[in-house]
Amino acid sequence: MSNTVKTINPFTEQVLDEFQLLSLEEANAAVDKSHEAFLSWRKTPKDQRAELVLSLASTIRENKSELLRLMTAEMGKVRAQGEQEIELCAGICEYTATEAIKALEDEEREIEGGKAIISYQPIGVILGIQPWNFPLYQVIRYSISNIMAGNTTVMKHASNVFGMAVEIQKMYEKAGFPKNVYQSLIIKGSMATQLIEHSKVRGVTFTGSDGVGKKVAETAGKHSKKTVLELGSNDAYVILDDANIETAVQACVQGRIVNNGETCVAAKRFVVTEAKYDEFKQAFVDQLKNMKMGDPNDKETDLGPMAREDLRDELHEQVKTSIDKGAKVLIGCEIPDMTGYFYPPSVLENVTSGMPAYDDELFGPVAALIKVKDNKEAMEVANDSRYGLGGGIFSADEDKAVKLAVEEFDTGMVNINGYGLAQPNLPFGGVKSSGYGREHGGFGITEFVNIKSVVINQQ
Repeated sequence: MSNTVKTINPFTEQVLDEFQLLSLEEANAAVDKSHEAFLSWRKTPKDQRAELVLSLASTIRENKSELLRLMTAEMGKVRAQGEQEIELCAGICEYTATEAIKALEDEEREIEGGKAIISYQPIGVILGIQPWNFPLYQVIRYSISNIMAGNTTVMKHASNVFGMAVEIQKMYEKAGFPKNVYQSLIIKGSMATQLIEHSKVRGVTFTGSDGVGKKVAETAGKHSKKTVLELGSNDAYVILDDANIETAVQACVQGRIVNNGETCVAAKRFVVTEAKYDEFKQAFVDQLKNMKMGDPNDKETDLGPMAREDLRDELHEQVKTSIDKGAKVLIGCEIPDMTGYFYPPSVLENVTSGMPAYDDELFGPVAALIKVKDNKEAMEVANDSRYGLGGGIFSADEDKAVKLAVEEFDTGMVNINGYGLAQPNLPFGGVKSSGYGREHGGFGITEFVNIKSVVINQQ
């Protein structure tokens, strides 16, 4: 078995770099070093930690050129969207250092016969296992909250973005963080599972497929270690009887092709009432036909290549299976004859339960149209999923949409009359097979802390 991994440019299909993998002994030693760093980092005053977090925000912006190069070269991200990801990460750092930090303040409560202090104390080394689709954001969103809380982190990144993994560690160190407070471990995936068992690893955060995530949670559970899981979804975007179709189509097209369609919280299933179905379908398909597919560095490009050949082929198999089960192709759904791991903007209709396009996550630019009788059935279909990460509702009646989002939609996040990814000041996470726990927005900072009660009895 090779001890190296090559990264490949999904646009040119050419090798970018080759990385030496750590042995298990070396990876375990890295965890030991992280624990050693924790022993002093936990004692560092919170305001000093915050200064370093703000320094990282500046360092991220200063390294914009290199970060963009890595995003487009390693996983095919459209350059303009890479710029948005970089600014989001800097914003998360700033929010963490100025607002989320407040969640760590001690609380004093009166009790019978005295008083008590509730203190939020770090617990140790947090292992992160992160995917490639947002190669900077996925890492920053989990690591910066935990480091601000006084923990230290070791991170296993996806092998096709190891260049980004190396760059992130460089930025942490350039920003002034003590050595080993943050480490990127260049290891194979199976080794990350072994590291969960390391006695100094106190918690695990994982983003990826629900199948792998459940195995991570099982391993961690055997050792009584807490996990935070973000496991993807097949988010439903619901177009109700009174929806503005122009608004809905614009948002839904963006929500389906953003990040080349490779987004856990992307719009994937489009549930449309009979009253609006034909109008929505025509406008939606027309807009997708006009999307330009090509070089992710080109300013005119809307859709870059998928990140890896195997991921594109897996998506195509899901599409073919859905067609074999009765789905109808409106556009796309064929692998183009061109260099690069491209898949065109694609739309299926007549999508029903039992098809991958209905039941599973299609991680690429494929939309599933589902026609329903009325608003009531629309919400029933939206919730008819093992997943529950995000979703959307389009309606002229904002109050009605909000009521449905709050009381009916069984997801962690809901957009009303629009589409958006993450926000620094909002929690990110889902329910059901989309996982549990939250990251950023002031909530992620207390996921891996010891909420400690100190009781002071009156003399």
